[in-house]
Amino acid sequence: MRFRFAGRVCAIGLLAAGLGLAWNAVSGRGLALGRNVMVKEGDEVVPVAEARARIEKGALAVDARPIDFYNMQHIPGALPLPEDDFEAAFAAIETRLRASSDVLVYCAGFGCEASHNLSRKLKQHGIPAAILEEGWPAWQDAGYPIQEGPRP
Repeated sequence: MRFRFAGRVCAIGLLAAGLGLAWNAVSGRGLALGRNVMVKEGDEVVPVAEARARIEKGALAVDARPIDFYNMQHIPGALPLPEDDFEAAFAAIETRLRASSDVLVYCAGFGCEASHNLSRKLKQHGIPAAILEEGWPAWQDAGYPIQEGPRP
């Protein structure tokens, strides 16, 4: 008798979970379970291996993290463009950004909106910019080169 009750509870739980996930998928108001919710239409998100290949071919990396994080470590050659000080930082590097035909923005990783927001701000200024998927942690985890200190 005890087994039948537990089996029914499990079956009801699984049915409820299945119906909930189905409603989430078709309602149009559900949670984005299969993708990063910060990625909007028109955003170009590139995996870390592709980002490294593009940087090796001359792409300009842009660090959207606060300047103190940039000063500790960053992608070699990356320029600092902290989201929280966009106007002043943009003015300082605008010429370099406009001269580059390929710009890649990164921030502190999954859940960090700075690279997404910064990419959109750059597009508003006429500079298309891709986003490094998973940001700085993905670069570190891949074992790619790291620059320490405030110099690009």
